[in-house]
Amino acid sequence: MGNAAEARRTNNEADAAKGGARTERLTKVYGSGDMAVRALDEVSVAFPAGRFTAIMGPSGAGKSTLMHCVAGLESATSGKVWVGDQELGSLSDRRLTRLRRERIGFVFQAFNLLPTLTAKDNIVLPMTLAGTNPDREWLDTVVRVLRLGQRLSHKPSELSGGQQQRVALARALVTRPQIVFADEPTGNLDSRTGAEVLALLRGAVDDLGQTVAMVTHDPVAAGYADAVVFLADGRIVDVMDAPTADRVLDRMRDLS
Repeated sequence: MGNAAEARRTNNEADAAKGGARTERLTKVYGSGDMAVRALDEVSVAFPAGRFTAIMGPSGAGKSTLMHCVAGLESATSGKVWVGDQELGSLSDRRLTRLRRERIGFVFQAFNLLPTLTAKDNIVLPMTLAGTNPDREWLDTVVRVLRLGQRLSHKPSELSGGQQQRVALARALVTRPQIVFADEPTGNLDSRTGAEVLALLRGAVDDLGQTVAMVTHDPVAAGYADAVVFLADGRIVDVMDAPTADRVLDRMRDLS
């Protein structure tokens, strides 16, 4: 690795310690013996604070596994994961659950909204479950940025797909997480609504200082990010700064 790349990695790790996330030689193996599948193979990567990082690669490359391990949804076989300055492997199940609830936000392809609750109640649900009250000023800011002020009393069935995804994004942001993980957040949306959601994620980074890591297969979606991490066969094969849809597409063609 050259001096410039080494300096960038050092800076990214320092940023991750402040509020993002990072891994060190992260390995995840499913099964054992002849049936063992190495989904991640000593992956070291940083998701710097206040930046939007896309994760891409062919099917089976390990994208979702990487995100699930960094988010504390799956345990690593070996290696380490940090969210901010907290190393996940050192936490008890109870402390890990608390960290996920308080410091990590999730936006999934399925919106995962409760149909009997209003948009507002869905947004504050994580804090309701934790027995805490939302920061009113921050909640108002998130609602304003995501243009949900006229939809708070509506239930999911009364909202469009794009509005439901905005509610899901607001729910991910309302706890002021250190990092938001988005797993194919536009996969179920038409192109216009998908572009709106990507612009909102971009705005969460630019306007709210959020850290976002997004798994996607779409070069256009990746073009909204500050950097793209490319995986193949469980390993990082490239990192692209200032991506464009065309550059990402060209790189993906090389990997397929």
